[in-house]
Amino acid sequence: MSIGAVVIGRNEGARLERSLQALAGQVAQIVYVDSGSTDGSVAAARGLGAEVVELDMKHPFTAARARNAGVAALSEEITLVQFLDGDCILRDGWLAAAEAHLNAHPQLAVVCGRRREEHPETSIYNSLVDAEWDTPPGEARACGGDALIRLEALRAVGDYRAEMIAGEEPELCQRLRRAGWQIWRLEAEMTWHDAQITRFSQWWRRSLRAGHAFAEGAALHGAGPDRHWVAETRRALLWGALLPAVILLLALLLPWAAVGLMLLYPLQLLRLIRRGGAAWGFFTLLGKFPEALGVLKYHIRRDGRIIEYR
Repeated sequence: MSIGAVVIGRNEGARLERSLQALAGQVAQIVYVDSGSTDGSVAAARGLGAEVVELDMKHPFTAARARNAGVAALSEEITLVQFLDGDCILRDGWLAAAEAHLNAHPQLAVVCGRRREEHPETSIYNSLVDAEWDTPPGEARACGGDALIRLEALRAVGDYRAEMIAGEEPELCQRLRRAGWQIWRLEAEMTWHDAQITRFSQWWRRSLRAGHAFAEGAALHGAGPDRHWVAETRRALLWGALLPAVILLLALLLPWAAVGLMLLYPLQLLRLIRRGGAAWGFFTLLGKFPEALGVLKYHIRRDGRIIEYR
């Protein structure tokens, strides 16, 4: 099999250069898809031997659209594509392990591994992201932005859904699984990731984007057997919108009842802390507020504009 790489990014700077350097000599073709960088990323990518696709920014940008553009630029002999975000660095040995697993299991469409934050110590937000990537090996329901995918399977289901502003990978995996393919997560190191989330406002925007992804995923596939992201959407609305609205209403009519409902939050916080620790529990509960805003944004605006946190 012949492996190509599609890397997407905008203004990633030195991180993009490291990403492309790590791919050199490991794949037959590297395609970098740029979405309006102003930091010299295009010239740097060309200088490192990548084929560059510059998206027409007159049309709404999405990561899904960028990945599709990269796939369209791959040569005919490519049969497997390693997708990477421009802030990720491929780990040594990953491609060999992933390709071998795909060769041994023809029913698999996607293989992914362990993505790690390169600097989890930089902020509490980076450490939370690192924990988010730590999912169990075995058959999975979805992959993230970094994954090795059979082009045959990707094209059979119509590529990524280009209009999705977030959550395009789980949505793709829903269609792959319904078409009879499987997704597999290996217990192998795949990539280093550099989230660079150092401010609360960045974490808030990232959580808002997650809520938008939950809502759109549930709207597309919530009626299916997996009830895709229905529970996540409902939890966001319950804790981040419905309960606060009811508490405010009761505060005007029945203050004692409002106080009683408010006690649900510390009880839920204690439950989450027992499950995943103090920091994870606190930010998981707090995150329901921006997630709820993201859900509402999807249903009210649907303007197609990407939600960025950097």
